[in-house]
Amino acid sequence: MKYLCLVYYDERKLDALSKSEFDALVREAFAYNDVLRESGHYVVSNALQPVDTATTIRAGNGKLSTTDGPFAETKEQLGGFILIEARDLNDAIRVASKIPPGRLGSIEVRPIRELTAA
Repeated sequence: MKYLCLVYYDERKLDALSKSEFDALVREAFAYNDVLRESGHYVVSNALQPVDTATTIRAGNGKLSTTDGPFAETKEQLGGFILIEARDLNDAIRVASKIPPGRLGSIEVRPIRELTAA
């Protein structure tokens, strides 16, 4: 079963890292992706640009509106994701608990809902 691991952190914590600390975190994250590939858990992952680059759109009643920034103000922002293949939720939690940037915030683990055309 596929699970989406959403990586949340306070961007100020990331911004406060020195260049060497940030580079070490990135190397550690890439190395963990390699571990996930070798174990068969890895599907895809990516980091996101800072929250101030986001645009929220709303489409309803034939109208489209856009707003700069995220939908909601929160202490932690969505910083990236890893889509994994896991046996079950316990396996997904075990895998997600080792995602290096998770130390700066939290990881939300969600099962993927596979939709099929009717």
